[in-house]
Amino acid sequence: MKHCLTLKDYTKEDIIEIVEKAIEIKANPKKYADVLKNKTLIMLFQKTSTRTRLSFEAGMTELGGHAIFLDSRTSQFSLTDFKDEIQAVMRFGDVLMFRAKEFADVDTAASLNMIPVIDACSEKYHPCQSLGDLLTMVEHSGGLENIKKVTWLGIENNVSNTLKLVCAKLGIDIYIAAPKVHEISVDEDLDKMADETGKVHKTIDIEEAMKDTDYAHTDTWMDMEFFSAEGGPVSGGEAGKVKPEYQAEYEKRIKEFKPFQLNAEIVDKYSPKAGIMHCMPCHVGYEISRDAIDHKNSVIFDQAENRMHIQKAIILWLLEK
Repeated sequence: MKHCLTLKDYTKEDIIEIVEKAIEIKANPKKYADVLKNKTLIMLFQKTSTRTRLSFEAGMTELGGHAIFLDSRTSQFSLTDFKDEIQAVMRFGDVLMFRAKEFADVDTAASLNMIPVIDACSEKYHPCQSLGDLLTMVEHSGGLENIKKVTWLGIENNVSNTLKLVCAKLGIDIYIAAPKVHEISVDEDLDKMADETGKVHKTIDIEEAMKDTDYAHTDTWMDMEFFSAEGGPVSGGEAGKVKPEYQAEYEKRIKEFKPFQLNAEIVDKYSPKAGIMHCMPCHVGYEISRDAIDHKNSVIFDQAENRMHIQKAIILWLLEK
């Protein structure tokens, strides 16, 4: 049984097949309108979501199927053994999409081999995001062969893990300009697999990272628990109210990561044709600037939409439709 978990077990051909299927589905929506009639996607969330829920639910609707939203916090998962509960849950669906706090739970579900399981974001991986990003880059570059260099700015995390693995498997050079790795995201096997291709380049030199890149990506490096409920990063780059117990760490991260901000200045200076990417939500004034989001090169909202198209293709690929 096939699953979509880490992408470590996916070949170059697998990745290309899924992206090509997404392109076909996107161009011919009516052809696929009933392909999953009477099929059910269970969407289990241990973490909150905007794009993941919307893209999977809308995608299943457009394929003629049905998606069930299941919030672990308002269900019975906290009252019983996870393995028991997830076995019962999977009996009601044809595919399980799981947005988890820890990949170990996703792995447990997949190990039962009852139905295909999709890791829809865990602390180590985000395969749907990376495959969707690849779809966006292929579209805007006019083909995979035109993507030569990709840049990641900020912090190494679950998103950069799967992005660099996809790039490495496809022979694309990826430059990672990050002063820190998020500890919970480390996967030494994935790092070794990607590094051995010779396509992963680590640097803290912004010019080296950004020079003539085709796409520049970033993601948040400011934890939301730093802010009070009414605070948080808001439009215009202003910080919300920082909780006193996190003030020192907040200031440390500003100093450490601000030099790696994705903004219009470094794009225009080093790679004026580079596409600007962000998996969202964007924290304006931190990892990305307003002028980068609104830049003529920004493909951020195409990324968001393409999550739906790539996830349709993933589901059909897993179900061998």
